[in-house]
Amino acid sequence: MTRSIPTQVPAGSGTAARSTWTVVLCWITVMLEGYDLVVLGAIIPTLLKTHHLGMTAADATTVATLSLVGVAIGAVCVGPLADRLGRRLLLIGSVVVFSVFTLLVPLAGSVTVFAALRLAAGLGLGACMPVSLTMMSENMPAHRRARASTLTMTGYHTGAVITSLLALQVTDNWKILFYVLGVAGLGIAVLQWFRLPESEAFEQTRKDDGGRRVAFGELLKPAYLRAGIGIWVASFMGLLLVYGLNTWLPKLMNDAGYPVPTAVTQLLILNAGGIVGLVIGGSVADRRGIKGTAMGWFAVSVVMLALLSVKMGSNLLLDTVVFLTGVFVFSAQVLVYAYVTHYYPASVRGTALGSASGIGRIGSIVGPSITGALVTAGIGHPWGFYFFAAVAVFGFLAVLTLPRRSPGPDVQVEALPATA
Repeated sequence: MTRSIPTQVPAGSGTAARSTWTVVLCWITVMLEGYDLVVLGAIIPTLLKTHHLGMTAADATTVATLSLVGVAIGAVCVGPLADRLGRRLLLIGSVVVFSVFTLLVPLAGSVTVFAALRLAAGLGLGACMPVSLTMMSENMPAHRRARASTLTMTGYHTGAVITSLLALQVTDNWKILFYVLGVAGLGIAVLQWFRLPESEAFEQTRKDDGGRRVAFGELLKPAYLRAGIGIWVASFMGLLLVYGLNTWLPKLMNDAGYPVPTAVTQLLILNAGGIVGLVIGGSVADRRGIKGTAMGWFAVSVVMLALLSVKMGSNLLLDTVVFLTGVFVFSAQVLVYAYVTHYYPASVRGTALGSASGIGRIGSIVGPSITGALVTAGIGHPWGFYFFAAVAVFGFLAVLTLPRRSPGPDVQVEALPATA
């Protein structure tokens, strides 16, 4: 007996129900990636302390790097597939792949298998965010796409906060963190199968062009090349900051002389700031223009990151600076994605977002590696924060080069107030 693949919510539910399910399920999917963002960093101290599978610090670095490599490959590869086969099936398949391999991680019998499973899980995980952002942007009117992107990404940092809180509770029983993530992912995939509708923008585009194959080369055409280079550089710098800070902030704080509990708490404060910043950043960008807002956010990030290099005697002052760092750094990165959803037409939007996420993931590998080298050399504080501030400067310059208007018929990047 065969069953047709559901492509929308039950009849009679209406457009509002389609929109609601898209918002909820895409947000939760991004939350799973946020959960995974910090899960490895949260358990590495335990893995090394207990010598799990004989793991060394070098092994842990390799595992973390391969996890990010998998995410980068998944992000780049999923875009053209999503533009050809559809957003819905690609997202469900990606969640299933990620969840199954995550459930297998605690069962690994060697460091090599542990690393291979994290690499495989990363392939699925990397596809989740660009497809979710694409679906969310196409679910909203053009004048609200910045808010769609930033609100979706609040799930990312919500997931990071949840992992941090759970890690504090389970202590040495780290396997629970992976089981929770894998089971939750499979549960979400089931809901997506029955409730997640296909993007109407994709369906219309497929009808108009007959399912034309979209290749990465489309993004290298003169109409898109200038924007593409700026987006890739900005995304690289943005994700370098996100992953560099989430991986090394507690260690940098500890090296600065703050006690371990205070240093670990800063990770929670940083991601809490990220959630608030995403809500504010999307609203401002929709009113004032995405490019200008992203430039302003990167500029303030430079100041906040430089301030963190200064040892602060007041916990309240430290918490405030870390919170504001999260507000501006994390939403600056997501505003780059919001720019993509405005600039590119639906026919190549998935490919464009996938390339931005995938190339940006290289930054997510480089950031922790360079910061780790600074820590190993004994100069993590203050030079780690000087390095991050310099990266934010390059992010600002990359956004500065972006065109203000899209060459396509869909929307204009700054089709907002005249002052944008």
